[in-house]
Amino acid sequence: MSTIQVRRFAISDSPWPWLFPLVALLMVFTIYPLIYNIWLSFHEFLPRKRTLAFVGFSNWIQLWNDTRFWGALGVTFIYFIIALTCEIVLGMAIALLLDAELPGFGVLRAVLSMTLVIPPAIAGMMFLLMEDPQFGVITYFLNELGLLAKGTPILSTSSLALAGVMVAEIWQWTPFMVLIFLAGLRALPAEPYEAAMIDGASAVQMFRRLTLPMMSRVIAVAVLLRGIDLFRVFDYVFVMTSGGPGTATYTLSLYAWQQTFSNLKWGYGATLSLVSLAIIMVLANLFIKLFKVRW
Repeated sequence: MSTIQVRRFAISDSPWPWLFPLVALLMVFTIYPLIYNIWLSFHEFLPRKRTLAFVGFSNWIQLWNDTRFWGALGVTFIYFIIALTCEIVLGMAIALLLDAELPGFGVLRAVLSMTLVIPPAIAGMMFLLMEDPQFGVITYFLNELGLLAKGTPILSTSSLALAGVMVAEIWQWTPFMVLIFLAGLRALPAEPYEAAMIDGASAVQMFRRLTLPMMSRVIAVAVLLRGIDLFRVFDYVFVMTSGGPGTATYTLSLYAWQQTFSNLKWGYGATLSLVSLAIIMVLANLFIKLFKVRW
């Protein structure tokens, strides 16, 4: 193809000159790794021979008989449901409080976004120190309120460890929900609220009958984005508990990482990651169909 033909192609109405870089990136960083992962799930790495051996469906058969996999999946779902619910409720509550043009509220909205620039591993380390049984500030306040016995290690207690990890996640990502909900609230028309106020509707009635229905699409998109991210949680668990005590905080992503890099079971780790991807895709598509999300 000559220089003139290339120039004509670039300035033509065809979308391909602009789509080609995106398609190339998609192929390199998404399609190829996915295909390689599928291929890898039918193989296993042999450390002594330093080679990959074909094992057929043995990794998939092992998966369904692996009690640790089912335990990690259960912990992941518990983490996913509780953290997502807390972030939605807190995000909506804070967004409603900040949906006003009062002095200082602009600064508060800006401050909220600061948590989003902190790397999750750093946030996990912060809360690891704050939940320390000896000098942690969170532990101190819980002790003073009588909610926690003195000397009780939050992250080393099976019944408290998962909640201790969730606190870091909720603290960091609730502002994300606030910003999305706040943008949705700012885009709502004022006329329905004015008519409702004239009719004598209360604030609770306006929230239930007007705000929630009109915000349904914004809420659905926010839930979808955070839900996908929550299901593959790794950073906080790895930094704060490494899956302990026992398997109390052992998530699916952490288990896949451990099998791949600690146990050098590359094929089994690939199988676990593919199952995680399949679960996310099924849940996301069910959510889109049930709540009729339109992009």
